[in-house]
Amino acid sequence: MTALLSSLRQICGAAQVLTHEDPATDLSPWELDWRKRIRGRALAVVRPGSTAEVAAVVKACAAAGTAIVPQGGNTGLVVGGVPDDTGTQIVLSLGRMQAVRAIDPANLTITVEAGCVLQNLQAAAEAAGFLFPLSLGAEGSCTIGGNLGTNAGGTQVLRYGNTRELCLGLEVVTAQGEVWHGLTGLRKDNTGYDLRNLMIGSEGTLGVITAATMKLYPQPAAQLTAWAAVPSMQAAVDLLGLAHQRLGPGLTGFEVMGQFALSLVDKHYPQLRVPLWQQTPWCVLLENSDSENEAHARAQFESLLEAAMEAGCVTDAVVAENLSQARGLWHIRESITLAQAEEGLNIKHDISIPVSRIPAFVAETDALLAQHIPGVRMVDFGHLGDGNLHYNVQAPAGADGPAFLRDFEDQVNTLVFDQVKRFDGSISAEHGVGELKVGKLPNYKDPTALAMMRAVKQALDPHNIMNPGRVLRP
Repeated sequence: MTALLSSLRQICGAAQVLTHEDPATDLSPWELDWRKRIRGRALAVVRPGSTAEVAAVVKACAAAGTAIVPQGGNTGLVVGGVPDDTGTQIVLSLGRMQAVRAIDPANLTITVEAGCVLQNLQAAAEAAGFLFPLSLGAEGSCTIGGNLGTNAGGTQVLRYGNTRELCLGLEVVTAQGEVWHGLTGLRKDNTGYDLRNLMIGSEGTLGVITAATMKLYPQPAAQLTAWAAVPSMQAAVDLLGLAHQRLGPGLTGFEVMGQFALSLVDKHYPQLRVPLWQQTPWCVLLENSDSENEAHARAQFESLLEAAMEAGCVTDAVVAENLSQARGLWHIRESITLAQAEEGLNIKHDISIPVSRIPAFVAETDALLAQHIPGVRMVDFGHLGDGNLHYNVQAPAGADGPAFLRDFEDQVNTLVFDQVKRFDGSISAEHGVGELKVGKLPNYKDPTALAMMRAVKQALDPHNIMNPGRVLRP
């Protein structure tokens, strides 16, 4: 390994190859997963500054038979971007590759390097007069390479799609250290297999994404946010149908939040002043992006809410009067995860279900969990507009958190995933598979699909050096 480290230092510079040899160097930011549940140990953290350096690093590792773990902002939730505990893997951090390479206004595209932080990409698009719509809680630290690697979702999938739908081209270093130059901004290209979409969502198991050409959109003329109290999950689904009818493509956000989830925000962050939560089992956050003006957007919203109240699917509602109020409402939604962490350890699920079947899924699965674990508390929230729920299970009040995870996590996961399968859903909607779900995947993925995935992995990474043990096991 000494020879490999020497080669890596020659490629990237000694300062960009971090190891445990220096006791003053703390590799925790790269070795500890975001949820602080898994700590690996890397042979080295390598921080290349260019695509050429990435290619040279991969070639050197391939020659040495050393596994590579590509890493962006290390904000993943399924332990897909940290090394194992063997001390033999290289963490390939793309954090130095942050450049915005080009903006093409006529083609409505922006080309950025993989280490570009999502918030910086959004800012660059806004400075050029455009919108880059991908938005998620970790946008201040996650990178576009990681977003692409996991096919991240977020709050505007309803209108704009997952990261996959926002990408037109990729630059990728293969497992052999070759560079695929695919940064076209073409919206039509029928010249064979769709390699771009194959790489997106592969979690670094097929190659290293080093740059991407992403779609831009015109800035909306007005953007309004409303918060509605609804009497049931079915009422929330009915409201979604009305919103589609009344707002059309202007509906850019539709989030559902359960009463207990909001009670945690109220308990741990009382300064956020959560509206309406005490009088209703569910609240919905809606966003209307209008291409005309604010008056038109507000009239649409008021008409929608009036019709929803007449139909009985909304019992009360507030519409943000200004941008500050709108941000405050979104901040409440984004604080649910933090409030849940403050409350204690919990079992997280990132699932998708056909929207029409979500009310039945929640009612049945909540009841099953309550039977198995008396006093269990359900933190239900998520992107109802695209069928994605963060269906999280909190220990009973006063229970010991670590003991709850030890005694119930596998049982709860199996129960929830079996229900997801029964309702024709997916056990991973936007977070990926990583290491946490790789052992469960064969029970819930079509066996023919898994065989095809293994064939692709074998063809592109025959020596299994790219993020081994994630997504697929041999």
